[in-house]
Amino acid sequence: MELKPYQAGVIRDLDRYLHYVQQEQRYDVAYNRYWQDEVGDYDPLNNTGMRPYQNNVPGTPHVCVKVPTAGGKTFIAVNALHTLFNAFATDKPKAVVWLVPWSNLLDQTVRNLSNPAHPYRQKLNSLFNHRVAVYQKKDLLQGANFSPAVVQQQLSIFVLSFGSLRAKKKEDRKIFEENGALATFASQFESDDHLLADTDQTALINVIRSLTPVVVVDESHNAESDLSVDMLRDLNPSFVLDLTATPKKNANIVSFVSAIELKKEQMVKLPVIAYNHKEKSQVVESALNLQRQLERLAKVEQKAGGRYIRPIVLFQAQPKTGDDNTTFEKLKQQLLKLKIPEEQIKIKTADINELKDIDLMSPKCPVRYIITVNALKEGWDCPFAYILASLADRSSAVDIEQILGRVLRQPYVMRHQNDLLNVSYVLTASAKFTETLQSIIRGLESAGFSRNDYRSSDEQPVDAAPQTTAQALQGFLFPESSESASDEIEPEKIQFDPGDIADETPVEVLPTLAAITQIAVTKNQEFEQQINQQASDVPSPLFQELGDKVKKISINQDFAALAQQLALPQFYLAVPQTGLFSQGERVLLNQEVLLNGFRLADEDIKIDWNTVETDLYKIDIERTQGNQYRPVFLQLDNIQIKEAFVEYILTKPKAGQIKDLAHRMLQLIGNMYPIPDQQIKLYLERILSSFDAERLKDLLAREYTYRDKIKKKIRALADLHAEGQFEKLLVVGKISVEPNFTFRKTIVPGLLGKSLGKSLYAHEGSMNGFEERIISELAALPNVLFWHRNLGRGKGFAINGFKSNHYPDFIVYTQSGTLILLETKGDDRDNSDSAAKNRLGRTWAEQAGRQYKYFMVFDTHRLADTYTIAEVKELVKQL
Repeated sequence: MELKPYQAGVIRDLDRYLHYVQQEQRYDVAYNRYWQDEVGDYDPLNNTGMRPYQNNVPGTPHVCVKVPTAGGKTFIAVNALHTLFNAFATDKPKAVVWLVPWSNLLDQTVRNLSNPAHPYRQKLNSLFNHRVAVYQKKDLLQGANFSPAVVQQQLSIFVLSFGSLRAKKKEDRKIFEENGALATFASQFESDDHLLADTDQTALINVIRSLTPVVVVDESHNAESDLSVDMLRDLNPSFVLDLTATPKKNANIVSFVSAIELKKEQMVKLPVIAYNHKEKSQVVESALNLQRQLERLAKVEQKAGGRYIRPIVLFQAQPKTGDDNTTFEKLKQQLLKLKIPEEQIKIKTADINELKDIDLMSPKCPVRYIITVNALKEGWDCPFAYILASLADRSSAVDIEQILGRVLRQPYVMRHQNDLLNVSYVLTASAKFTETLQSIIRGLESAGFSRNDYRSSDEQPVDAAPQTTAQALQGFLFPESSESASDEIEPEKIQFDPGDIADETPVEVLPTLAAITQIAVTKNQEFEQQINQQASDVPSPLFQELGDKVKKISINQDFAALAQQLALPQFYLAVPQTGLFSQGERVLLNQEVLLNGFRLADEDIKIDWNTVETDLYKIDIERTQGNQYRPVFLQLDNIQIKEAFVEYILTKPKAGQIKDLAHRMLQLIGNMYPIPDQQIKLYLERILSSFDAERLKDLLAREYTYRDKIKKKIRALADLHAEGQFEKLLVVGKISVEPNFTFRKTIVPGLLGKSLGKSLYAHEGSMNGFEERIISELAALPNVLFWHRNLGRGKGFAINGFKSNHYPDFIVYTQSGTLILLETKGDDRDNSDSAAKNRLGRTWAEQAGRQYKYFMVFDTHRLADTYTIAEVKELVKQL
């Protein structure tokens, strides 16, 4: 199981924040810098920019990741652990406290992280060399396979509930009590600075505090009270990572995932199609028949080679009241009267759990109808749930938001052939439908989907053609009827044939069901078109998610008409006509394609180790007065590797040394997509096999500096191979340049630069002194019409090709219609790959046509085929 693109983006965002921490050596300043560079300065008067860091857990970095329901928060967290521990000093024990709010979520988390066959555990094993242990509270209290020696050599994950640390119940207070089973930890304490007041040193809480764990808070919106903050402080964490779909106002969010990203990756069944009926019997009738229709479609797809799907209805029953109106027991009896087999109906409430030990995804499972109230509100995942049928009183607003998220997950994370299998359904019979609509909106918001994404519809009769706006995730809503209607479910009024689903005899489609399915097909297609449109209109889903907080800079109207007619060319690759490429025979070129056939393991391992040096810093922990720890920053070369660890490695046979160190270096190098990890590992083993004992000791003492050298070598080899492939494909006509990139009406440059004349946008992005000097001189030329500070990281124009996307610093346009890409190189810049970028830029200009130019400009020490300021100024004058 690999990260989806948006999940990998979350890990990159976290890693980028940690790089800011290393640079600033303060986690609060780093957070503020991180967002200033992304969206600009914070302006409280206009509520733009990201609010400054909130010191929720004093002395501890505390950040949040916002991921909607069904976005894979747990898998993101599993990968984030590797990123976090790579930011810490190497001799720090890898301890994690994984906090969850409910017992069912605790059981699910323990099961998934412990099961060797589950993708979560498989990823942990891959990232941490199979040295992973998962503990529950009872394991820790008993000291089961839990000792100072064990935790030093592995990743230790302690899965605990919020209640365990809030200590309201007697059984939960055991964490704070004396515990002889943990005495070996107490004997290892170098001091008692970490001890919690009024607790014995052998108490589990003090053992955890001594490990200064990374804390993962799942569903963190449930942990915002003062009591919850005290809970986090009691753990003495080195880092706190919140996971939630709905962050609280004081959350320090470092990464957003939008609903659109989930839909693009087929993680969710959106839009939600909502239909309001006249009475409850019609809700049941539509739910039963819709389930039957969806299952028939699923069987057709399966016969054509698709995956097994058995759509499930969630019946939201009325809570028990004095009138006992439509309770779960009564609803089950009414379904049985319709001759539905009892094995297909299960009840899941706070007191009854008929789903225990049932695998709902199994083809052998008969369950098609689940009756609940709100027991499924969180911590329950079954992508076969398609229909939420609410049977609350017609006279009350329906509390749909509690369980709406349960029908949003997409089976097998893939788009299905029939549109009806790509959306989810909410069926109601509410006399207060306007309030029910708000409940649906709240439900989507509680699942992490933005209100900006919702649709609304005008009230109209049920049999009229719907007229809707095109703004939405939510779907189509029909008004309540003024006719009198029964609040009881009357089975004799329901048309439903519970016969064998394998019977393919055509059946009559009820008018209401025909209306629902027609709406679903139409709206799913409209929604997918909307996603494609937003992808071209919005530079990043992040900016859509932040909404008005992002200060957007408008295009200068003096140049808007001309600039928006321009389409900058990019490289395209000719590909065979296959089902993989539905857009035609040419696709946008990327380095991944050019690395097909690249075998890193066979490449040369010549690296100059005599120039190994670094000025990077890593996070470490030191004690402070007042029984607290705090993060500090140590220069890498000053981190002392424990002699015991060095001896442990060096006393192993050479094969064992190579295996352990290759794994360690692979984890430090991290993802180098599209180069497979296995190829990197084999390459590392070849390098390490050439080391003698002294070189291995040096690597252990300065492993991060060795990592940087190896990573740079791998990137250079990959670039060299990609460039060779690029040249061959160019010669044989497989690569062409075609118009693609257009200037947007608004941009989000982050930090702004000085106001200079002839800029394409009202304000341009920040620039260093050399960049300001060169663009000032060029803008002063009479033949320059406008210029633009090109943005990076997916915001601006990239020259795609054998280098991973190259974003030139400036785009300059002259009166004669010549478009110039300008890359600047001051003397303080690392020019290691400048020559390759220059070759790519010059090739782009040659292929794009006479009206396109590329200049690389150096301050003083320039490369061949590049320019000084004076030279490029003279050239631009003539264009």
